[in-house]
Amino acid sequence: MPRLRVVAVAARLPAWAEQACAEYARRMPRGYEVERISVKKVPQKREAWIALDERGQSMTTRQFAALLGSDATFLIGGADGLPDQVKQDARLVLRISSLTLPHALAQVVLLEQLYRAATILTGHPYHRT
Repeated sequence: MPRLRVVAVAARLPAWAEQACAEYARRMPRGYEVERISVKKVPQKREAWIALDERGQSMTTRQFAALLGSDATFLIGGADGLPDQVKQDARLVLRISSLTLPHALAQVVLLEQLYRAATILTGHPYHRT
């Protein structure tokens, strides 16, 4: 099964966001476990990562689910977003919303979408079309 990681550049999440992220991570179907990593700054080594940015590519939920067919590391920037070089080096620059989201909310939305995508791939009825 694919290795899924969420790398977030930020200070500690507020309790409500940490609780929501942990809940979606806990619910992930077997084989789709998510490793959550919090860092103070963007890591120097970042091979084939998926960068999140409000100017990135839009996807449907089913298109997003296809990303889970292989290892994927999602990178969420801090308060100032991600440096241009990071976005240029990324395997994909992905938009989870056209709106600018607070860092904590972006993490919650990403974890919910990872959960939703994994349930689609495993045939769980969570996602309704």
